[in-house]
Amino acid sequence: MTERIIVINPNSSAAVTRAIDAAVAPLRSPGGPEIECLTLAEGPPGIETQRHVDEVVAPLCRLVEQQDNRASAFVVACFSDPGLHAVREATSKPAFGIAESGLLTALTLGSAIGIISILAAAIPRHWRYVRALGIESRVAADLPIGLGVAQLADEGETRRRMTAVGRRLIDDHGADVIVMGCAGMARQRAGLEASLGVPVVDPTPAAVGAALTAIRLGYRQGRQR
Repeated sequence: MTERIIVINPNSSAAVTRAIDAAVAPLRSPGGPEIECLTLAEGPPGIETQRHVDEVVAPLCRLVEQQDNRASAFVVACFSDPGLHAVREATSKPAFGIAESGLLTALTLGSAIGIISILAAAIPRHWRYVRALGIESRVAADLPIGLGVAQLADEGETRRRMTAVGRRLIDDHGADVIVMGCAGMARQRAGLEASLGVPVVDPTPAAVGAALTAIRLGYRQGRQR
């Protein structure tokens, strides 16, 4: 079977999926595992609330089961990591969430993580996850840009707001590494890093990179508790 990482955008925005596909392009290589990006048609236009997170779990697991015989690994490309543990029960293949992967990558690049979120309503959800990972002492702050997923299509305004929020995270909260808190921000990483002068982690390539490592080293998923 061809080795393949299947990256699933759990919202229904094809534009977000295209941005994700472009963001992971540097990880594609001749003879390497294919990286295929899919859109969850049943998902909302953007995952912005806990209800959105909960609603996509069942269709996401169905899609994973449908694709399981084609995949060597899965990536759930939403910063809320919706259904990640359920996905890990639905497949024996390694499965990665972009929030978990992005935050753990950031731990290796700095001592104080700043998270740029889309909306203020996402922040309590992110902090629950940060606490579940046991890394709250390493997260300096999580600040929103005040744009929903669909509004991220305005790249100029998104860049302006992300740069301003990133500067606040650095100057006011002491962050020395930034994590972009939405897969739809993918186009902004390089410009943001150049403007802020600190490492900026795009969590989707971080998760795909982890999936590549798992495939190359033959990792299997451990028993879920």
